[in-house]
Amino acid sequence: MQLIINSYGAYVHIKDDLFEVTLSIEGEKKKSHFASQKVTAILMSKGSALSTDAVILAMKNNIDIIIFESNGMPVGRFWHSKPGSTSRIRKQQLEASLNETGVFWIKNWLTRKLENQTELLKRLKNHRPANAEIIQEKIDGITALKLKIKEQKGEKVDLMDDTLRGLEGTAGRIYFQILSSLLTERYQFPGRSFRPAQDQFNAFLNYAYGVLYSRVEKVLIVAGLDPFVGFMHRDDYNMKSMVFDFIESYRTYADEVVFKLFSAKKVNNGHTDCITNGISLNVEGKNLLIQSLMQFIDEDKIRYNGRNQTRMNAMQMDAHQFANKLIKKS
Repeated sequence: MQLIINSYGAYVHIKDDLFEVTLSIEGEKKKSHFASQKVTAILMSKGSALSTDAVILAMKNNIDIIIFESNGMPVGRFWHSKPGSTSRIRKQQLEASLNETGVFWIKNWLTRKLENQTELLKRLKNHRPANAEIIQEKIDGITALKLKIKEQKGEKVDLMDDTLRGLEGTAGRIYFQILSSLLTERYQFPGRSFRPAQDQFNAFLNYAYGVLYSRVEKVLIVAGLDPFVGFMHRDDYNMKSMVFDFIESYRTYADEVVFKLFSAKKVNNGHTDCITNGISLNVEGKNLLIQSLMQFIDEDKIRYNGRNQTRMNAMQMDAHQFANKLIKKS
C-alpha cells in the first residue's frame, strides 16, 4: 500500500507506532492510521508536512518517502543511509558514459521505447477497425525510425545525440498525433506541451511522467546505479540524467494509463484548474490519475521473462540486469 498525501495542510506523524495522517476537512480534523508493515511508499505533495519520527519509522522499514511539486515532478526523497551495492557498478557506469557502451544502451532504450509505442498502437488498432489503416501507417512510420536508430554508428553518445534525439522526436510527434486523433474532439491536443501544460491530456501526462520518474529513480538506486550519471541526458542538464535515460523504455506505461482515462471519458473539467499560461491537475485529478497509474504499475501483471510480473518488478529486473551487464556479471 502507498500513502498518497496531496491535500494541502495534511500532516503525517507517529502515534502508537502507526503512521497517523491528519487532514482538516471543513474545519474538522480527520485522522487515519496505517501500520508501517503495510506501507511501501509515502508520496507527499507540496503543502503537506511530516514529522522526523515518521521519517525514522519509514527508514527503519525501508519505506520510500518521495516529495513532489504540485505539477507531479519529484524534487527529493528520503532514503536510508546504508549503502545498497558495490561502488564498482557506479565506476563502470561513469566509464560507460564516455564510450561505446553508453551508445549501445541508449540505442537499446530508444528502440525499446519506439517498440512499446508501436505495440500500444497495435492494441488500439485491434479495437478501432475504422481507424486501422491510418494507425498502421503511423506504426510503419515509427518502425522505420526505430530501424534508423539501430543503424546509427558511433563510439560516443555526445557525437550522435542530436541525431538520436531528432529521430526519437520525429517518432514522438507521429505517435502523439495519432493518439490525439483517436480521442473525442473535446480531448484532442495539438502536440506535447510541458510545464505548464496547455491542455488536459498533457496536464495528466506530465504528472504521470513525474510519478514515473520517482519510480525509475528508486529501481536505479536499488540496483546500485547512480541516478545522476547519464549517457544521453548529460551533465549540462544538471538533473538526474540516468533517470531520464532509463525511463525512455517505460514512458508508455504513463501514456497508456492516461489515454485509457480519456478514451473512457473519465476526465472532466473538475479534474484540472487553469493556472498562469496553462492547465494543472487539482486534487481530484491527481487522485484519479494516481489510483489508475499505481494499479497499472504495482498490481496488474504482465508476462515478463517467462513469469507473471508487475510492471514495477519488471523495471527492477531490467535495472539489475543493466547493472550486472556493466560489471560483466551476466
